Amino acid sequence: MNIILFDGVCNLCNTTVLFLIRHDTKQNLYFAAQQSESGQQIMQQHHLTGDNNSVILINDNCVYYKSDAIIETAKLITGWPKVFKYSIIVPRFLRDAIYNVIAKYRYKIFGKKPICLVPTESHKHKFL
Repeated sequence: MNIILFDGVCNLCNTTVLFLIRHDTKQNLYFAAQQSESGQQIMQQHHLTGDNNSVILINDNCVYYKSDAIIETAKLITGWPKVFKYSIIVPRFLRDAIYNVIAKYRYKIFGKKPICLVPTESHKHKFL
């Protein structure tokens, strides 16, 4: 199972999750907000610390953070967003530096919600 742990109050993160759901035609991805009960359980199960500044992908018991998580996720979806998998050619320190800047200012630029994303009935099966 491929699980994406995301910051459930971040507007950018929530929009990205909905975007990924649209491009997950093979039904490969499942989601949990890091702040949710299921997200906390998954993090404990994999001995992860709370890091709302990083998206986390758990794929076949391998854990990916930051830009590596984005690249590995791109390999699992369909359509034009799959091109993000080619960002692997950029050295990790550069990719993660860009990631860190976006993560640092995401609330200021995109805002945040007072509560975690509540999935619609049609998306409920994608959330743990």
